[in-house]
Amino acid sequence: MAEEKLKVGFYWAASCGGCEIAVLDLNEKILDVVQIADIVFWPVAMDVKYKDVEAMPDKYIDICFFNGSIRSEEQEHMAKLLRRKSKTLVAFGSCAQEGCIPGLANLHNRKEIFNTVYLETKSTSNPRSVLPKTKTEVKEGVLKLPELYDTVKTLDQTVEVDYYLPGCPPPVKLIANAVEAIAKKTLPPKGSVLAPLKSVCDECPRKKEDKRISKIYRVYEKVPEPEKCLLEQGIICMGPATRGGCGAQCLTVDMPCTGCGGPCPNSIEQGAAMLSALASILGLEEEQEHHSEEDVENLINQIKDPIGTFYMYSLPSSILRRKTTKNKGSSAGPQHLKK
Repeated sequence: MAEEKLKVGFYWAASCGGCEIAVLDLNEKILDVVQIADIVFWPVAMDVKYKDVEAMPDKYIDICFFNGSIRSEEQEHMAKLLRRKSKTLVAFGSCAQEGCIPGLANLHNRKEIFNTVYLETKSTSNPRSVLPKTKTEVKEGVLKLPELYDTVKTLDQTVEVDYYLPGCPPPVKLIANAVEAIAKKTLPPKGSVLAPLKSVCDECPRKKEDKRISKIYRVYEKVPEPEKCLLEQGIICMGPATRGGCGAQCLTVDMPCTGCGGPCPNSIEQGAAMLSALASILGLEEEQEHHSEEDVENLINQIKDPIGTFYMYSLPSSILRRKTTKNKGSSAGPQHLKK
């Protein structure tokens, strides 16, 4: 008697869609998925409605791959619904695991974002200053939009998560390994990150000479030497603070790691870990033994956009989580306490 196929679901919340493409990048390996699983929910690729999921018995889906962060009422509803309907829930990709690029919205609140997008940009023509509303009455009835929250959250800040598959998007090799582990029923303990324990630096072929740097360059400001560590050339590379599994693909084409693999094992704060790594190699010219606090500050000031550099993918999951703002009519306080 043939073994019953697994029931698999995919969902796309606040993300760019790259994780969906990464699944297709499995190419012929997608046939391995088809052999062991039936896809019962994948809105981007098949005609299925939310009501179809709501009608499923609880725990009907064996494994659900959920990509995207949570920043709206609809996405929170679907995260809770799919958690209830799934035996195993995987935070698929950096957005679900850490918040990723959408999470940089935590530098502002909803009001600031709406003002910028719908009122203040030079290309915007909105003479009536109309802003999105959750309900709008028209002659045909009431149109509804989900509420956009002030704070972008990770999937595990919303529901319990069983596994994490990192990357922006997850490398095809890691996806294939996860599918194989599912097929062979060899998944690690719940709560595991389905990626190697090594850092990106451990996978990088560039040579490291333990040199200090006296100047920091942005990517476009310097043509790097092809075989030398980018960080030791003054180009900020998040490799020391980022979990590997990607094969250091960016580094092989002279682009620094930006940190999409998430923090290394046993590190809860990726940005702080990278700042520590950078501090260990910042210095002046080698012939000078001492430097002042002002010299160090001048070096640090060469780092443009620190949040975007060190927390590009991880702001919602970090201890910073979001910028503290003061709303009219309320006392100043951390916005992560509010939707």
